[in-house]
Formats: sequence, structure tokens, C-alpha cells
Amino acid sequence: MVSPKFPDNEIQRLKAVKSYNILDSLPEEDYDNITELIATICDVPIALIAILDTERNYFKSHYGIPFNESPRNISFCGHTILEEEILIINDARKDNRFTGNPLLTEQNAVFYAGVPLKNSNGFALGTICVFDHKPRELNESQIRALKSLGKQVINLLELRRKNEKLKKTKAELQERNKRLGAFASHVSHDLKSPLANITSLTNLLKDDKDSNLSEESITYLEYIEESTNVLKNYIDGILIYYKSDRLVKSKKEDFNLDNIYEDIEHILISKNDKLIYSNVLIKNVNRAALTQILLNLVDNALKYNDKDERIVTISYQLLEDYHKFSVKDNGIGIPEAEQDKIFEIFKTVKNDYGKSSTGIGLSTVKNLVDKLNGEISVTSEIGKGSTFCFTVAK
Repeated sequence: MVSPKFPDNEIQRLKAVKSYNILDSLPEEDYDNITELIATICDVPIALIAILDTERNYFKSHYGIPFNESPRNISFCGHTILEEEILIINDARKDNRFTGNPLLTEQNAVFYAGVPLKNSNGFALGTICVFDHKPRELNESQIRALKSLGKQVINLLELRRKNEKLKKTKAELQERNKRLGAFASHVSHDLKSPLANITSLTNLLKDDKDSNLSEESITYLEYIEESTNVLKNYIDGILIYYKSDRLVKSKKEDFNLDNIYEDIEHILISKNDKLIYSNVLIKNVNRAALTQILLNLVDNALKYNDKDERIVTISYQLLEDYHKFSVKDNGIGIPEAEQDKIFEIFKTVKNDYGKSSTGIGLSTVKNLVDKLNGEISVTSEIGKGSTFCFTVAK
């Protein structure tokens, strides 16, 4: 018996094998379908997809035998990976390489045909092969089938490796987002308390009639108060943005839109504002995410509005595959050149109204709408107002 030699690139070949994370993996139907098919085409009792490890052949799929590995030093496949295209042994009893080989003497492996499974870098990961207990030959059609199915095994291995990488990347991103969310929550908590203190002290100084503050000093205090509010809004916006993924996972439910509108009125609408809407029963919708979207849009509609009476109108339309909403205001409007940018995070639009923006609110809205499999758009006219339209998939 002659044990197969190791390829000259054995170290690199083994590194390539391990990169597929295929050794000792669970059975998979796609591979089993291939071995059953090639056994049928070649009319043989045994077909294998073998991956060659350091000292063993691991059978990713084994048709016709009960075991899933064998020693590499007695294997036929060890010889096959040294070949360019295919190794055919019509009668192993007449081949000196297999004299006394246990596969021949104990398993009666008389006929063998195998194709090396070479990846795009030329490394032979293993083989696809067939055995029979009697001498025989393969015709040209069977040989072509064996080679073609070998290519399909490589395609499966490559796809499997890509999926493994995607799963790993996804897990890393989820963990990173989790850490970022925790960081945002921690920073928010730590910063909001001193900001609230600054606001309180500023108001105390402004209201202190005995302080004899000059008009210039009061103006400075108002600047401090405004800057503090901007920073608070910025922190709140970041926190909501990072919580948006959790909102999307909330349970869908049936509810009256009136319930959301009443919440919006309670939180945002003052006596000089008017919120116009109609009550509709809506079914199977993520209420938490929808509420956050409408709160952000109505808040923007009121914030950037210079009219004595600020009017916001919310409309709803049931489409075949979507719920469609529009939020219309009579505010200052958005310049046409800026309308494509407003949904990008930290992008702000300059205006003469004096209201600053964090550039987070509309990005949060876009993020939520996208994850609800919808779309959002805006139409606007300077001085007359804006209309935001968005859809949510049913």
C-alpha cells in the first residue's frame, strides 16, 4: 500500500479548509442531494463529499455508508487531491497503491472515481467521489456529471462561507449597536441632570427682581437657556434614534388613530395651535413606532412655524398594501434645494426663523419608516408650509 503524499501547499490548503468552517458540521440537505444524485447517475452504491483534514477525511455527505470519516493515510481521496481534474481507478485490486489497503480488503472498495474540489485560489479542499464493489468504467456523460456536481459543491461551500461571514458581521453589528445604545442612554442620563440645573438657575436669575440685571445680562441668560435647550433636544434625539430599533420590534395591534392623536395633543399642542385629524380604526400596525413618527413630524411642524395660529393636519388613507399618512403644516417651509438632505442624520436646514435643529428627528423618522417597509417624501413651499407623506406596510 502507498499512502498518499501531502500536496506541496498543504499548510495553505489546510488554512483554506478551516476558513469554510465545514469540518464536523451537521448534515445539510443540499449536499446530501448531490451525493444521492451522483450515485444515481453513476449507478454506484456509494457516493461521498469528502473534506480532507490533517489526518482524516471528513464526509460532509455520505451516501451508502454509515460512517462520516476515515483515516487520510489509507484514503483514495488523498491521491485525488493531487490530480488536476479527476482520478479513476477501475479496479483497485490491480493497482499497487492499494495493495493491502483496508478500504479494499475490508470494505471491498474496488472501483473509485473522484474529482478534487478546488476553490478559486486553486486549493483542493476535498473531493466528490463514488465507489463500487466491482470493477467498472464511467462513460463520458457520467464523468461530466461528476465534474459538474463538483463545481456545485464548491459553489455551496462558498455560499456557506459567505453566509457564515454575514452572520458573524450581523452579530458584531448588533453587539456594537447594543453598546452604542447603552452608551447613549448613560450619557443622556448624566448630561440631562446638569442641563436641567442650568435651566433652573437661569430662570431663577431672570425672575429675581432684586438682582438688578441689565438688559444685556438678561439677553445673555436667554442665550444660555436657548443653548441648554438645544443641547437637551440633541441628547433626547440621539437617545430616540438609538431606541428606534427596539420600537420596530414592538408588537403589532389594532387601535383607533384617535388614541395617538390625543397623546400628541397632550404632549405638543398649545392653546394657539390647531391639530386637525379624523378618527379611523387601523389594524395590525406597530403603534409604538407609528406614534414616534407622528410625534416627530408634528413637533417639527410646530417648531418651524411663524404663524399666529399654527395648524397641523394629519390625514390617513388605506391603500392595497400600505397605510398612508400625511402631515401638513402652515409653517415656514423648506427650500427646494434642501429637501433631499433633510432625512440625513445631523443634516440641518438654515432658516431665518431663528429655530435651531439637531438634524436627528427626521433621520429617526426615515429610519423607522424604512424598517416598517415604507417610504417617506416631502413637498414644501417657502412661507406656506410643508407636507410629509409616509407609508407603512400592512
